[in-house]
Amino acid sequence: GLVIDGRTLEHVLHDSLQNIFLELTEKCRAVVCCQATPLQKSVLVRLVRSKLKAMTLAVGDGANDVSMIQVADTGVGISGQEGMQAVMASDFAISQFRHLRKLLLVHGHWCYTRLTNMVLYYLYKNVAYVNLLFWYQFFCGFSGTSMTDYWILILFNLLFTSVPPIIYGVLDQDVSAEILMELPQLYKMSQ
Repeated sequence: GLVIDGRTLEHVLHDSLQNIFLELTEKCRAVVCCQATPLQKSVLVRLVRSKLKAMTLAVGDGANDVSMIQVADTGVGISGQEGMQAVMASDFAISQFRHLRKLLLVHGHWCYTRLTNMVLYYLYKNVAYVNLLFWYQFFCGFSGTSMTDYWILILFNLLFTSVPPIIYGVLDQDVSAEILMELPQLYKMSQ
């Protein structure tokens, strides 16, 4: 990892040293900036995001972290002694920093698999319905006759588009939380 303070960061963020700094950060697993101004934090996240084309995660606990959280792809606010500004500006909120690991490895994995499966669900649901309409047009001689009643179409989309995603989104857990915490590489494999 790399730890850099605010005064050094001010020099690094100038155009002449940006490329050298970015090469160094690419070799690190994590970069921690301490005693940096809110502007320096947001500029650093924006720089890494735009130049390295990397996904960024910003974690903050106070009002001075709001701009950094908003610039990042994913922002996590920690509620605590410094107020609720970071939590209000973030995508996710946790009560303590130690919960970040479970948020990323367990809930991130579950969310990713649920979303990918739901995209496939919607695709195949619509393909099945449109395929049915397509073949019906051969039967009726491409007259444009409606195969189903208006209410059946509404109920079809209501039942098959609202109930299964709710049930699936709440109940589906492809791997238990304990296994996901023990094997962090499962998160990367699912992508």
